[in-house]
Amino acid sequence: MRHSTDKQTDARQRHALAALLAAGAPVYEDPATSSRQLSLDRAGFTELLHEAAVGDTIRIADAARLFRSVADILALRPVLIRRGLHLRVESGLLSGIDLTSDDPGTKMMVSILASVLEFQRDMISENTREGVAAAQASGKTLGRPAAIDPGQAAAIVTAYRDGTAVKALARRHQVAPKTIRRVLDAARARELPDQLDAPPATPSSQHGLPTADQDVVLDLPGLLAEHLRTAGDDAVRQALAAGRTIRRGQGHTVRVTAPLALHRAALQQSAALAAEAAGPVARKAHRAYAARITAADQQPQPDN
Repeated sequence: MRHSTDKQTDARQRHALAALLAAGAPVYEDPATSSRQLSLDRAGFTELLHEAAVGDTIRIADAARLFRSVADILALRPVLIRRGLHLRVESGLLSGIDLTSDDPGTKMMVSILASVLEFQRDMISENTREGVAAAQASGKTLGRPAAIDPGQAAAIVTAYRDGTAVKALARRHQVAPKTIRRVLDAARARELPDQLDAPPATPSSQHGLPTADQDVVLDLPGLLAEHLRTAGDDAVRQALAAGRTIRRGQGHTVRVTAPLALHRAALQQSAALAAEAAGPVARKAHRAYAARITAADQQPQPDN
């Protein structure tokens, strides 16, 4: 289930899925998640993919809850087919059809529906922009009052850089953690270190550190691995294919042996998972991989 803003609910979706919920079917949710975020990049749906087994059927109340663009369904269908999963919609035009079927008729219907949903989403956005422009022209002040003043924002950034956690700052200032994250992002306090974007200016080998083309073994979180299998470039996907999957409870990691330069490239190509809309699980996975790259970059190598 998914709804776009924190002012919406999933009541209508729960009604459509009532029989399944009553039977005890597991529920996965992406609350307050924009339809512009690809389904494969959503925390709840990614968790579902990790836990689903071959032959399982994913049920959604209506197609717009899962995808609302042609690009989304084109990225989603191959992943579901490869994992042996089925996808069915409980209401609407495609109800009763397995959307992962590979026959030409299903492909055509899914593409047409995705185009209609994308058009509908764009029209909603256009109407919203026109409404905002009209309100501004009439002199109305839009948005809620700021929860954090400039002085508090500066104190938050300083405390975060000194090691205070986001949740601790939220409790201290009596605001939601996402408010703290917005303040930190506005100050660029959560950006990755420059050393992850480019190789060091001085050759690392002079200091006993690994060079950019030297193989390093790192564990890539499963969330990032799934994202990169569709969003990564050829080199990253090949490294993932050659990696070893390690199960950890309900999750997994992929142990990848590759040059540091490739690990940095994989981190950059998964940057979407570090965004606010990606959810805390995805951001944590991205930070963990970034920390492993930093540690490997600073780890002295034994002399040959």
